[in-house]
Amino acid sequence: MKKIQRVLGLGLAGLAVCSMVACGKGDGAIKLTVWVSEADKPFATQVANDFKAKNPDKNYNIVIDIQGENDVATRVLNDVENAADVYSYINDQIGKLINGDALAQIAGARLERVREVNTEESMDSATITVEGSEGVYGMPYTDNTFFLYYNKSVLSETDVQSIDGILSKCTGGKQFAYPMADGWYNSAFYFGKGLGFDVRYGDDMEEESISCDFDNATGQAVTSAMWNLVQDSRFKADANDSKITAGFNDGTIIAAATGIWNRKTIENYLGDNFAASKLPTYTFNRGESTQEQVQLVSFAGYKLMGVNNYSKHKTDAMDFAEFYTNRENQIKHFEARGFVPTDETARRDEKVQADVCAKAITAQLNYTKTQKAVPSTLWIPMEGLGNAMITGKQSGNFDLVGQLRACVNAIEKDSD
Repeated sequence: MKKIQRVLGLGLAGLAVCSMVACGKGDGAIKLTVWVSEADKPFATQVANDFKAKNPDKNYNIVIDIQGENDVATRVLNDVENAADVYSYINDQIGKLINGDALAQIAGARLERVREVNTEESMDSATITVEGSEGVYGMPYTDNTFFLYYNKSVLSETDVQSIDGILSKCTGGKQFAYPMADGWYNSAFYFGKGLGFDVRYGDDMEEESISCDFDNATGQAVTSAMWNLVQDSRFKADANDSKITAGFNDGTIIAAATGIWNRKTIENYLGDNFAASKLPTYTFNRGESTQEQVQLVSFAGYKLMGVNNYSKHKTDAMDFAEFYTNRENQIKHFEARGFVPTDETARRDEKVQADVCAKAITAQLNYTKTQKAVPSTLWIPMEGLGNAMITGKQSGNFDLVGQLRACVNAIEKDSD
């Protein structure tokens, strides 16, 4: 009886296989799942359609899904074997993704093609040494930093060179918005004075030790400058994307620090008064003999298309990632979203060269810290520090030394 059941089971299994592949005449569909940001879904959908049209010999089924690039590593590593075949990520997550075996290495002729056309800095952002061997684990397509948007009917090019200049024009309830409760933004004050962090990695890309000098005497003076700004009613410290765009819409915000992803919305609201610039300077040690203007130094990262090491169609996934990030599509991406290309020829395109935001980003890139080897512990403590200032404004009390020390303690990690 058991033998009969086994034979019957094998027969049914064979019928199932025959049904799935039409007994050797299957459609041969190659399914690729691609994760991009919500705002990039329309662009990615068009790229997918173009990719299929350029490869008529293959039957591609490309599914475009939404995943925020700032935390894509968390979702990928939650189930790496079933994560997307191709996904957009910000380069500071590269170590975490490699440690989780979630990124395929770019190599051979493909690597040479990608390296030949993109900027040295963007390729460096995708390059990391693992167990003594250097490799490239993504294909770059745009810079990722922030800069200043402003209303040029209120502010002049001279005004926007400094925060003091901007605030001098913030009358009648108008404000300058700066996301102070966000480590990606508030760290720019510390970087401006040459402060930073150091991360030591093991062979498996785990963080073995982290040091940070934000709480030395200079760092305390930087924090004091930040605290003075937060207390100023003309400075909107609790800013985020939605508050910034809404403020430009109703006229309560005349300048803001944010990124290219808000470009279309802000430009639509400001119309002919739309303008952009590098970030301004801030006043350090105000009222003292050592008072000076310090340039805000932003993080400069890159957005990359990575291929999942567990993709069932790795070569096809690589082909799609290379197509998505090629010169033609980088220009199209610029036209659709304002993303400045990393392809050197695309960067020289006359439309890019003439663009106000591309000029602002290019200027800001002279005052940046590469977003590489960034402590995974940086973001939450820096967010907490900013929030403590914002809360302190309401209560009138902010323990600068204690809060800063707690922040750095949470960032640092001793080697075991």
